[in-house]
Amino acid sequence: MAGTALSASVLAVSAALCVGLAAVGGAAVTAQRVAGAADASALAAADAASGAIVTDEAPCGLAARVAAASGATLVACAVDDLVATVRVEAAYAGLAAVSRARAGPPEGF
Repeated sequence: MAGTALSASVLAVSAALCVGLAAVGGAAVTAQRVAGAADASALAAADAASGAIVTDEAPCGLAARVAAASGATLVACAVDDLVATVRVEAAYAGLAAVSRARAGPPEGF
């Protein structure tokens, strides 16, 4: 009987560890996805502001569309001259993953 209880305990602990590791892995993947969405959105807005891409859309509108295509939501967008700064978020298991990115010409240009 003691062996059965020990086996059940080991199985329960192993299952709990697997569920916990899966949650942590999913959160890490979501964080990386949101960081990529923020980078792409900032680059799109900066390119639109500089005229590097031809579009009738406002830079922040384009950034919102790029973020949405990546499965995220553009929360904030500011374009100062040719520099775009964005904040993007997405949800995972009821928690928000947030990332910020800045894109534009190098300092001194």
